[in-house]
Amino acid sequence: MLRFRRLRLKNWKNFESVDIDLRDRMFLVGPNASGKSNLLDAFRFLRDLGSSGGGFAEAVCRREGVSTIRCLAARRHSDIEVGVELRDKMGNSWSYELAFNQDNQRRPVVRTERVLRDAEVIVWRPDEDDRRDAARLTQTHLEQVNANLPFRDLTAFFASIRYLHIVPQLVREPDRSVRRSNDPFGGDFLAQVARTTARTQDARMKRIREAVGVAVPQLDELELTRDVRGVPHLRARYQHWRQHGAWQSERQLSDGTLRLLGLLWATLDGGGPLLLEEPELSLHPEIVRVLPQMLARVQRRTGRQIFLSTHSPDLLCDTGIGLDETLLFAPKNEGTRVSPATSEREIGQLLDAGLSLAEIVIPRTRPADVTQLALFADA
Repeated sequence: MLRFRRLRLKNWKNFESVDIDLRDRMFLVGPNASGKSNLLDAFRFLRDLGSSGGGFAEAVCRREGVSTIRCLAARRHSDIEVGVELRDKMGNSWSYELAFNQDNQRRPVVRTERVLRDAEVIVWRPDEDDRRDAARLTQTHLEQVNANLPFRDLTAFFASIRYLHIVPQLVREPDRSVRRSNDPFGGDFLAQVARTTARTQDARMKRIREAVGVAVPQLDELELTRDVRGVPHLRARYQHWRQHGAWQSERQLSDGTLRLLGLLWATLDGGGPLLLEEPELSLHPEIVRVLPQMLARVQRRTGRQIFLSTHSPDLLCDTGIGLDETLLFAPKNEGTRVSPATSEREIGQLLDAGLSLAEIVIPRTRPADVTQLALFADA
């Protein structure tokens, strides 16, 4: 299995320039609007490039065009660049780099595309064919089955990336899943569950029911059903004063229960790297505290990478989180700076002095004048 080992960005959304090493687990910590979601979106962009129904033009369109993607700190007509380095279990290294811009008709065009394996060049564009026919530069070789055969494993790996940010309100309206596929916000979450084979679905639901029963002790049963139209629904039975308990559908389940269900399903879903946005939302602090341990166990079992953004001191109090697994986001005049916690010597010294990672990094990412919010009603 391939794993990301380095990410380079230039003029990508919040970031004028980013160059960071990647571990198997990464915790993204920073103020609101500092770019945590936008950094995760760079991986989603690679997924869109390599996915069926995606491709270069579609990936840019989903982000509302080149001018919307380009960092506001970028100089005029600057190219946008996304580059990653990867390594497989045999120790072979891969590199993929894409630079792009737009033409006079605002169509996205490839400026540079490179694929290297163990430093051997497999693709380097533009090539002679591109120079003879500029229309070829509206597509990447990554998305073309007649061009990506020498590095199709790389395309498949990008397509395996999974992003999750369950919005409970979408899950509660199963009709929203019609014509949706792999909606990252959970609009088709129940449809995704329903599409798995009966054997896999039963095995996963059993494990999830046991786990949710720990977090929600009164929950007795959990199952997927379909209505007369065939639309999937989730229902849970809770212990109750009545002899047979009380059943509730997804419409009655709490936000925290639905988010936890989505998180547990995503960790069991296999696939490639998993991108999580603030998994602590709506969950009890004691549940949040054990999430890093749970995700570490998932990694040991599946080998997949997990990158997550968080604002939670409870999550970051886990002593197993390494400084090299923690990325700090600091907004500047020329875009957000991203750096590993290892780059600041003082953080290591404070850890040695007995402070927790949460006690160190959360204050460093707080807005400078946050206390002024308390005066809002007096304005």
